[in-house]
Amino acid sequence: MLTVLFALVGIVLSVYLLIKFTPAFGQKPARERVQMSLNYSNGSFKNQTPTSMSTDFMSSITMIRDMFMRKANRKPEHPLPVTKFPSLRHPYHQTNITWFGHSACMIEIDGKHLLLDPMFGDSPSPFPLFGGKRFSKVLPFSIEELPKIDAVILSHDHYDHLDYGTIQKLNDKVNQFFVPIGVGSHLERWGVHPDMIYELDWWEEIEFYGLTLASAPARHFSGRNIHDRNSTLWCSWIIKGQDSTIFFSGDSGYGPHFKEIGERYGPFDLTLMECGQYDPRWAPIHMLPEETVLAHKDVKGYLLLPIHWGAFTLSFHEWTEPIIRVTIAGEEEGIKVLTPAIGETILLHEAPYPSSRWWEEELK
Repeated sequence: MLTVLFALVGIVLSVYLLIKFTPAFGQKPARERVQMSLNYSNGSFKNQTPTSMSTDFMSSITMIRDMFMRKANRKPEHPLPVTKFPSLRHPYHQTNITWFGHSACMIEIDGKHLLLDPMFGDSPSPFPLFGGKRFSKVLPFSIEELPKIDAVILSHDHYDHLDYGTIQKLNDKVNQFFVPIGVGSHLERWGVHPDMIYELDWWEEIEFYGLTLASAPARHFSGRNIHDRNSTLWCSWIIKGQDSTIFFSGDSGYGPHFKEIGERYGPFDLTLMECGQYDPRWAPIHMLPEETVLAHKDVKGYLLLPIHWGAFTLSFHEWTEPIIRVTIAGEEEGIKVLTPAIGETILLHEAPYPSSRWWEEELK
């Protein structure tokens, strides 16, 4: 019995030390930093809509079964192609957007460069050697070649959106980081100066070099290790310039917050809307593709660019299923769904817009 007790103590101590001294886990914010938020209560942040993330016994059994299914086409057989970035001379005179796979995007608006959820690592894991690898194998650029970044905008602290190695490489290139409440604690541990970090609660706005940036609700959760679940906030973002307004959903299940965002800030010229890594068993925190189209309509969007797919396997669906389902749903609803290749730049106010089914070539 004593031997078992010592073993358990050793395991607990080892996990504690691993979390404490592995930088990629980040840093839990101090309570006084977050408790003033109206969305924080009883020691954690809460969704506007009650959102259960628990799974019953049968759901757990079916997930274990699905994990070991073979020939599920969950990742491409060959590395996905990328378009070399940049394809335009910057600064460019009109708003343009480039999707880098998953949720990482570059927006150039009113002469300012904004990076959204720049996860440029090989794997969304605190230990990249052991995680699933990026579908494209390479990025459309080297981080060293990127232009000066006016702002990095983060939606939440999950590994597929906030990457330790990427922040380390970007730090000297970025003027300002805009994050939901509490996420700045991770950045500070990684060497970002506190003066470069601005934390916002839901429905807070800030003026930034002529742009309006607003944090808005999302229906999700946060955390980077076993003891910091929902200790930081998650959010969506509104980016408004002189002649362009863009909505970035971050990660979110479908809910009434989308209509509220549309009423407050719509219409939007473009929505960057989550579409991928979903499953009916965790539908409250990740939209199904048909819900992606509904959310786009709710916020009063015009052009829809599906994100959160095309880079990593984080669910059980086939890797092409999100884009196939969302384009079908978009056609049925009369929505213009953009389908750029990874690294391809879109001019927001200049047609024609990318509509090729490039992923079909990868299936041949």
